[in-house]
Amino acid sequence: MNKSAAALVVSEVDIAAGRVLVAFDAAGRTIGVACVMPEGETADLDVMFVDPPAIGSGAGRVLFEAAVVLARRLGSWRMTILADPNAAAFYERMGVRFLRNAPSDAISRPHPAAL
Repeated sequence: MNKSAAALVVSEVDIAAGRVLVAFDAAGRTIGVACVMPEGETADLDVMFVDPPAIGSGAGRVLFEAAVVLARRLGSWRMTILADPNAAAFYERMGVRFLRNAPSDAISRPHPAAL
């Protein structure tokens, strides 16, 4: 987690531009975040993180579905994702198609790249 922390930071610019989604639990605690970066017809799911204790709560599905809606609203019709290897199965359940393993900026192991 510590090695990935820098890759999970969202900027104030992205927040102000409406590209950041946040999930809260029933007590109002932040349990997840996603950031969509549009680049024409293709958006990048730049950040997608759910707090490990909240995994399995449905927060990831809600964030992902909201990210898809946001990407479409921003004019993109497809989204690329550089996933943590442990999250690949989640994205596949969401209907994402695996393309290839790709290098990560955050840690030195290949990550599944998907579309």
